[in-house]
Amino acid sequence: MMTWSEALRLAPLGVVSEAGTALTPNVEAKAAGQKLFDASVGELELLQEKLFAHSTGGGRESVLLVLQGMDTAGKGGTVKRVMAQMNPQGIVYAAFKKPTPEELEHDFLWRIRPRVPAPGQIGIFDRSHYEDVLVPAVQHTLGQSALEARYEEINAFEQELVDSGVTLVKVFLHLGKEEQLARLLSRLDRPEKHWKFTEADVRSRGDWAALQRAYSDALTATNTDAAPWFVVPADRKWYSSLAVQQLLLERMRPLDLTWPPADYDVDEQRRLLLAT
Repeated sequence: MMTWSEALRLAPLGVVSEAGTALTPNVEAKAAGQKLFDASVGELELLQEKLFAHSTGGGRESVLLVLQGMDTAGKGGTVKRVMAQMNPQGIVYAAFKKPTPEELEHDFLWRIRPRVPAPGQIGIFDRSHYEDVLVPAVQHTLGQSALEARYEEINAFEQELVDSGVTLVKVFLHLGKEEQLARLLSRLDRPEKHWKFTEADVRSRGDWAALQRAYSDALTATNTDAAPWFVVPADRKWYSSLAVQQLLLERMRPLDLTWPPADYDVDEQRRLLLAT
């Protein structure tokens, strides 16, 4: 079996196909997927603790999970399921939506940089700096040359992050159009989910083809060796969570994380403690 990174990585110069959103690479059935997910929770929790502990000894490593996807692709649910057992003190979450007037006065990465995780943290971008190329591409507020300039800025920014010790895990939750329709209708059928539905959800369905092209262009242009893209089929929510969990594990295992040594005499402190 291929690793999850091998199975899900966007091929160099590849395009995001509209097919395959219901596939489940590397696992045959939900029961097997749930078994693997449950068995992996402890290891991911341990790696998070070790990452944080390593930073207290001077380690500069951190992890940044970048999640992109169409509306209802399951970004929030995936975060909830994958991070449920982790220590929230070591997690930083950010969601980037329409820029504010103040943010528009600056370079598009100005609002992103302060939210990059510090050493020892796992950061989550539920939507990210990629919104600043996807939306302009669909709404035609930037020309092709301006978009390509932003792609280059993103690549330079992400290389800068990697060089500073950030492990990037960039995931596109690839949702099918019919599955999105079913999820949107489900929100309308359930009064407790009405707050999650907006009129913009209907309008964005008309932009489906343009959004698919924008994603394909952006992902292809920013699919680098330092910060590759992983395309996760998202029609099955259980699979999305499993794939993101396994990608995090595969990217975190190679990190040279060590438990910091005690800066005191352990035996002496034990003797003093027992004397109390």
